[in-house]
Amino acid sequence: MQKLTSTAVALALSAGAASAGGLDRSYTPIDQIFEQGSFAEVSYGFTMPDLTGVDFGGNAIGNVGNDFGVLGSAVKIDFGERLTFAVIADQPYGADTVYGGNPGATLLGGTFAKADTASLTAILKYKFTDRFSVYGGPRTVKADGTIRLSGLAYAGAGLSGYTVRFNSNNGTGYVIGAAYEIPEYALRVSGTYHSAVDLRMGTVENIPTTAGGTGTPVGTGITNVEIPQSFELAAQSGINQNTLVFGSIRWADWEAFTLNPPSPVPNLAQLDSVTTYEIGVGRRFSERFSGSVSVSYEDGGSDSLVSPLAPTNGQTAISVGGQYKVTERIDISGGVRYTWLGNALPEVGTPDTPVGNFQDNNAVSVGLKVRVALN
Repeated sequence: MQKLTSTAVALALSAGAASAGGLDRSYTPIDQIFEQGSFAEVSYGFTMPDLTGVDFGGNAIGNVGNDFGVLGSAVKIDFGERLTFAVIADQPYGADTVYGGNPGATLLGGTFAKADTASLTAILKYKFTDRFSVYGGPRTVKADGTIRLSGLAYAGAGLSGYTVRFNSNNGTGYVIGAAYEIPEYALRVSGTYHSAVDLRMGTVENIPTTAGGTGTPVGTGITNVEIPQSFELAAQSGINQNTLVFGSIRWADWEAFTLNPPSPVPNLAQLDSVTTYEIGVGRRFSERFSGSVSVSYEDGGSDSLVSPLAPTNGQTAISVGGQYKVTERIDISGGVRYTWLGNALPEVGTPDTPVGNFQDNNAVSVGLKVRVALN
């Protein structure tokens, strides 16, 4: 039953939309280290957001959320009964938000944010007994991105047309955790900590002449960025031979994330820390096929005011997954997830001034994973 949880269920979750409280996409999974046997796998999740609203000038805001994909892969190898090693690659964070409309006639027309990341994690797990294990290892994250502020909401401060490019940079952190298991009951409780990762990103800014700039792209120095720390407490237990219940609580410190470029332009990222709750059940229907269903909830911020670059506030989702054993060595898993995105008010300026309203939005995600046993 452990295999069911980390494939059929986690796959559907890994295709999830970025949340209001942060820029999470894959939720940095490490479930592979709890699987049986040595294997290699590749997965792909695709999300189709529908994020529409209206600005406070009365202009409709078309869908600002571009479709995006999340690619992942892993290799896990057992060295005897006590030692396990895994290398996991994923795309843990991202943003792809674009506002249409005429910048001279709409409050946010032309504003966009694009961010891409890639991560590689190496984890070593050691079982002291059949019930207690510890695990950990280094993790590297690579990121880059571009932001443009545009529209009448920024014109008053002279910032309409401001563009900043954060050049690609790598940072290193670590993962550490421990687990307690009772194998005969498929019971496991684990706690996993991902450390913060610091980046030093070379910065090119185009500051409009209305804000005292040259109106041309200029290298302005280094922007220090902290990819936030996170902690997840996860549990599962069999309730009979073919049925498993599972759940988790994950906290991510997105309040520590800032984008303060070297110029006097204010912080471009004001995000709330976020806690995500998930509960579900898995069922083995035959020797070859298993399925699962789960519900997750992600709290919003203390109010509905959010950055225009991430115009949602919390989310609720339902995920359905399935796993089919094609041969003795090959498994195929798939999942679909429907997410209700929380209502939000994008704001600009200091003090915060709402400039639009996003309501009744959603995202649909699908995912596929192929796993091949190595022994």
